[in-house]
Amino acid sequence: MTASWLSIALALISAFLFACASVAQQSAAASVPEGTALLSALIRSPRWWVGVLGDGGGYAVQIAALWVGSVLVVQPLLVTALLFALPMSAKLAGRTLPASTWALAFLLAAALAIFIVVGDPSEGSTDAPISRWLVPLVVAAVVIGGAALCGLLLTSPGMRALLLGAAGGLLFGLAAALTKFVTDLVDGDPLAAVTAWQTYTIGSGMLGFYLQQRAFQVGPLSASMPAITICEPLGAAFIGVTVLDERIRSDGASLAIIAVAVSVMVVTTIRLSRTQASTRIESETVDGAWTPTAPDR
Repeated sequence: MTASWLSIALALISAFLFACASVAQQSAAASVPEGTALLSALIRSPRWWVGVLGDGGGYAVQIAALWVGSVLVVQPLLVTALLFALPMSAKLAGRTLPASTWALAFLLAAALAIFIVVGDPSEGSTDAPISRWLVPLVVAAVVIGGAALCGLLLTSPGMRALLLGAAGGLLFGLAAALTKFVTDLVDGDPLAAVTAWQTYTIGSGMLGFYLQQRAFQVGPLSASMPAITICEPLGAAFIGVTVLDERIRSDGASLAIIAVAVSVMVVTTIRLSRTQASTRIESETVDGAWTPTAPDR
């Protein structure tokens, strides 16, 4: 198996940190009324800054995971952020997770393991010319731009959160693939990494971060979190396969098993996200204390 166990361990640590960040940031962003300047309100929220620290730590560990492993290994493992967020949400709500939730969590973990073992993703290359980047980047820009624009213009809170979350997740995936490209360059030629245009487009993740906060603000967690969680690995895999020449096993039996595993990952991720949304609480800061309010529906 070509996937490094170190990259798997680092990806799981990254997922845990991202889960902590999402719990804190959604609580903060959801308390900001629409029409209020979102970022100016968030920077005054201690909860939001806790989330920012979690995101920063998660991204740092994600970089380390991409340094030693494949995009097609690291990014799907970040879906496990939901598994970490579930018990945290339940603890905040003072509830016990039902057996059905743990069953879904087991199915997700099993599907991830099957994808990595059967798919046996291979690492790609860093010699892709700019001509190979152009079409995938244009396609990604059109899809991301369309989702973001619709998310800003529509009126349905759930649909807005879903579309903004999808756009943010795709941008996170794009940034992860660019990060993988740059870390591989650093291994071979640090000077080339400094001069490569890919190094300076990793900042696309910052736009994804803003869209994520908007998704948290405008609609329920049950709409935004599945979109963010699923679209991030999809965006990264799209660049990994079309540009970085990463591959998975392509024989008929393996492809069928991989397709089933990916389908299970998508379905269980959505179901787990809905469970999380129904069990977690939103909080407001009152006299320096966190006061529970109604659960997100």
